[in-house]
Amino acid sequence: MQVAGAMVGALWVTGAAALWAALCGRALALEGGMLYPQETPSRERKDLNGLWDFRADFSEDRNQGFRERWYQRPLRESGPVLDMPVPSSFNDVGQDRKLYSFIGWVWYERQVLVPRSWTQDPGTRVMLRISSAHYYAIVWVNGVHVTEHEGGHLPFEADISKLVQFSPGELNRITIAINNTLTPHTLPPGIIEHMTDSSRYPKYYFVQKTNFDFFNYAGLHRSVFLYTTPVSYIDDVTVTTDVDQGTGLVNYEIVVKSNENFELELLLWDKEGRVVAKGMGARGQLAVPSAQLWWPYLMHEQPAYLYTLEVTLVVQTGAGIVSDVYTLPVGIRTVEVVHNQFLINGKPFYFHGVNKHEDADIRGKGFDWALVMKDFNLLRWLGANSFRTSHYPYAEEVMQLCDRYGIVVIDECPGVGIVLPESFKNISLQHHLEVMEELVRRDKNHPSVVMWSVANEPVSWLAPAAYYFKTVIGHTKALDPTRPVTFVSNSRPEVDRGAPYVDVICINNYYSWYHDYGHLEVIQLQVNAAFENWYKLYQKPIIQSEYGADNIPGFHQDPPLMFSEEYQKFVLQQYHFALDQKRKDYVIGELIWNFADFMTDQSPRRVIGNKKGIFTRQRQPKGSAFLLRERYWKIANETITFSSTLDTTRLAMMK
Repeated sequence: MQVAGAMVGALWVTGAAALWAALCGRALALEGGMLYPQETPSRERKDLNGLWDFRADFSEDRNQGFRERWYQRPLRESGPVLDMPVPSSFNDVGQDRKLYSFIGWVWYERQVLVPRSWTQDPGTRVMLRISSAHYYAIVWVNGVHVTEHEGGHLPFEADISKLVQFSPGELNRITIAINNTLTPHTLPPGIIEHMTDSSRYPKYYFVQKTNFDFFNYAGLHRSVFLYTTPVSYIDDVTVTTDVDQGTGLVNYEIVVKSNENFELELLLWDKEGRVVAKGMGARGQLAVPSAQLWWPYLMHEQPAYLYTLEVTLVVQTGAGIVSDVYTLPVGIRTVEVVHNQFLINGKPFYFHGVNKHEDADIRGKGFDWALVMKDFNLLRWLGANSFRTSHYPYAEEVMQLCDRYGIVVIDECPGVGIVLPESFKNISLQHHLEVMEELVRRDKNHPSVVMWSVANEPVSWLAPAAYYFKTVIGHTKALDPTRPVTFVSNSRPEVDRGAPYVDVICINNYYSWYHDYGHLEVIQLQVNAAFENWYKLYQKPIIQSEYGADNIPGFHQDPPLMFSEEYQKFVLQQYHFALDQKRKDYVIGELIWNFADFMTDQSPRRVIGNKKGIFTRQRQPKGSAFLLRERYWKIANETITFSSTLDTTRLAMMK
C-alpha cells in the first residue's frame, strides 16, 4: 500500500503522501506474527507511555512537516510543541478549538534511553511496537524511516535493533507522524469536502464528512512499547481447541524465525501450577483429560478457566545455546452455530450484553486502566455476558480481560459507514481484506472471541455489495474456520446482499426513535415483523444487535416523551416484550445501544454526543441501567448451567 493511495481525495494529504512516497518508495504490508509483548526469561519490555512532544501541522496544505523534514531533528527545534499524554486522543487535552477538530498531520516525538544490556548484545532483537495510531502513521527512529501503517485500531511494529544498538547511554529519538484523514477507501470511510464559496468560507477551508455516529478521535490511543527477543525467536503461536468426551484438545502451530536448527517444547499448566500436557515440535495436539472448560460469565459456577501454554524454543548456535520463551493463556472451549442456536461447549448461549465505544471525557479513545476496570465492574454488575466491539477492534488489554472474566466478544472490524459507491471498489476491498487479516492475527487466540463481524450498517443493497461482502466474509472464514462470521445490517432483508453469506444475522433498528417518533405503541409489532421477515428469508439465528433511545439524564416526563428517562425505559420494555416472544425460537441475543453515552460530531440532533447510553459518559447509571440489570439477571437464572443444589445461592452472591 502507498501513502498516496491511503490518502487520496484530499489535495494537501495527497501532496504529503506523494512527497513521502517519492522519498521512501512503497510502504510494505505487515509481515510475521503479532504476539503481545511480554516479559519472560528471554524477553524484556519497556513502556514508553507518558508525555510526548506534540505538534500539529497547521500549514494550509498540512505539508510543512514533510517539506522541512521535522523527523530529521528534535521536533521542538521545528517550532512550538505541546506536552501530549500517550495514550490519549489529542482532541480534548488542550484548550485550542482548532486542535479539537483538526484534520491532517500531527507529529509526536519522544527521546528514549535504551537499556545498556539491549544495546551491547548482538544476539538481542529490539522491537518498537505501536498499539494504535489513528489513522495513517509514519515512524522514524533517529531520523531514519522504519515503518508505516494504515488503520487506526490495530498494532504494528518495526525491528530497530541496528538503529539503537552499540550506542550505550545515548538517547534515541522516536518520531511518529499521524494523519487522521478518512477517504472513501479507508476503514472507516469518509470524504474531505472543500468549501470554495469565498463569501461563506475562508481560503483553503475544508471539512471531514463521515457516515458514522461517533467522533473521529485521533492520536496515539494505546501503549507504545520497546521489547526484546533473541535473534532466533518465536514469531507466532496459533491455538485452536476442541473437546472429545471430556478430554480437552489443544491444537497448536508455532512459527519460528531462525537460521539454525531448533527444537520446540510445549508445556500446558493449570491454575494450580501443575503440568497437564506436554508437546514437542512446531505443530501438534495436546490432550487434557477431564479438562476444565472456558465458560462465559454467568453460564457456569467456574467461568473463564484459563490454562497457560508455555512455549520454549532452543537453538544451537556457534556461540552456544539460545532460548526463547513465550507464554499464552489458553481457554478450552468450542463454538458452533447449529440450526437456530449458538452453542458454547455444546450448550445454548444467549447474548445478553451491550455495545460499547472506547470513549471518555478528556482522554477520548485513549486507553485508561481505571476506566477499563470501571467498565468491567459495571458489566458484571449489570449481568451482561457479552459485548460487540462496535465499531472497531478494542485494545488488546480489553480482550485479555474478557478472557479472564468470561465476557463473550463479537469482534468487529472498523467497517462502519460504508455507504459510498467508491467504497465498494477493489482498492477498498483489498484494504478490508488486509484489516481482517490483521484483526484475526491479533485476536485469534482469545477464547472470549466467538464471532467476527466484518461491517456495521453498510449500504448492503447496492449491487457491488454482494461480491464485496461475499469476498470479505469468505476470506475471514478461510483465515479462521473455527468461528462464525456476521455483519450488522440495518437494511430490509429482501434487499440485503450480504446476509446470504453470514452465519448469524445481526440487525439494528430504532423503532419509535428515528421514525414513528413518539409512537411507542408500534414497537412490538414492528420488532416482531422484522424478526419474522429476516428468519423467513434466511432461516438463520438472529441477534438484535442494536436498539435503544436517547435519554438526557434528569429529563422526566410522564406520559413518556422523547429524550426523557421514562421514554428510554419504555422503549426498552417494548423491545423486551418482543424479544421474549422469539427468544426460545431463533433469536439468540440482544445487545443494547449503548453501554454509555459517547461523543459524536456536532449536529442539531446531538446534545454534546449520543445519549443512548444506559450509563452516562462518566459511568453513572440512568434509570434504564436498573431495568436492564433486572432483565439480564433474570435471563441468567434461566440459562445458567450450574448443577448443584447451591446454584441459586451462588448466583445471588454473584449478583
